[in-house]
Amino acid sequence: MGKQSPERSRSGEEVRELMEWAVAARRRPLREDVRRRAALILADDIGAMVAGSQENQVVAAQAKVLADAAPRAEAHVFAAGVARCDRYTAAVANGLAVTWCELDEGFRNASCHAGAYTLPALLAEAEVRGPTVEALLRDIAIAYEVTTRFALAFPFPRFTVHPHAAFPTIGAAAGSAVARRLDAQAMLRAVCGAASMTYAGHFDTAVEGALVRNAWTGVGAWIGLRAADWADCGIGGLATSPYDTFTDCLSTEYRPGAMVEALGERWSVSNGYHKVFACCGYAHAAVEATLELLGRLGERTIDDVAEVEIATSPGGMALTTVKPETVLAAKFSIPHSVAATMVIRDAGRRAFVEDTLTDPRIARLREAIRLVLHPDIRPWPNDRPAKVTWRFRDGTVWTAACDNARGGADQPFDDEALFGKLRDNAEAVFPAMPRLLWSVVEGDPATLARPWPALAAALTGPAR
Repeated sequence: MGKQSPERSRSGEEVRELMEWAVAARRRPLREDVRRRAALILADDIGAMVAGSQENQVVAAQAKVLADAAPRAEAHVFAAGVARCDRYTAAVANGLAVTWCELDEGFRNASCHAGAYTLPALLAEAEVRGPTVEALLRDIAIAYEVTTRFALAFPFPRFTVHPHAAFPTIGAAAGSAVARRLDAQAMLRAVCGAASMTYAGHFDTAVEGALVRNAWTGVGAWIGLRAADWADCGIGGLATSPYDTFTDCLSTEYRPGAMVEALGERWSVSNGYHKVFACCGYAHAAVEATLELLGRLGERTIDDVAEVEIATSPGGMALTTVKPETVLAAKFSIPHSVAATMVIRDAGRRAFVEDTLTDPRIARLREAIRLVLHPDIRPWPNDRPAKVTWRFRDGTVWTAACDNARGGADQPFDDEALFGKLRDNAEAVFPAMPRLLWSVVEGDPATLARPWPALAAALTGPAR
């Protein structure tokens, strides 16, 4: 197994360096651009939690989780009509919801949704610890950095284990450790112990629509919190445990240096992306090209389209399901994402509700779509292109291309779009939430000085 290899030893040294950096970073102020990015992640992912909390399965699952909650009012669940509960239950309940609608943010440089992995545990723990909002944003940026560094250091060479199974325990442990102000050695025990408790959920679980995939972030939040508990007792992993887990057990690569290069200079929150389309990111370029074609229709209708060819990236070629049985399978299907966009003229939440699975117009178009590998895959950020070709019944051919979907650091959405998304996700449930979260993004001094528990309570209260 190569237990004494130089590579394994180096990985352990880099883990130690990362933990020491994280502890030291808690004492330093954030650059304004990093603070704002952390605030956008906070706002976007809480909005995603609220959106997910309205889905039928999440309502039922959260009710079961809450039925077993400990009698301690420690943290909020961002769902309608739910009282505060103990931090472990709140983290699980919010973790169940955060990825459900595919509207949480993500990290563009590796397959990793670090906000969804860190925030459920971190926010719950922070309600107990009581930092200011400004301090919370620093904790978010640090925990996000730690989580993404593991994803960068241990990349999967192909779609085997889904990142929502591979990294949420690490993210939750990092968030818990930072919120609790653990020292570097205790943080190492927590994060490396959590890494050893990662799970091998297959990527195709999402493609085939098994809804357990959406529960992985909830379970990971609980494991991460408990890993921090146990680290306080001297129980945890070794600095080399992540290397053993990922390279030996999960067959990832290992990239020396990725865990520590330019720490504190290059922040991962600055390379995150935001989504307005409620589907897998590998489908977004095809959706954008489809929306361009819809804008040309004029008096024609999509019923005149006989065939659709979509040239997509290797990642997109994995999203082939033609008859999705669940809304999750639909979100991981380019045929459904594009067909629903053609009919509804939108790829937001309503393009992936259960009724769309059986809509006859969408079903016909799904059958008419053919995926081919895009012939010109370029380096990031143009590594997920799409070219969409419509062939009409009268022989006319239309084509539109998108080299790089919007939402990343290179083509960010403007404030109006992101605030509009937050309102769509949260305002109907919590009227005060969008404006309050946006005041965090804008850096309002009074809001940043508030204790996080007070702001969390205000988020779920009535609008003023």
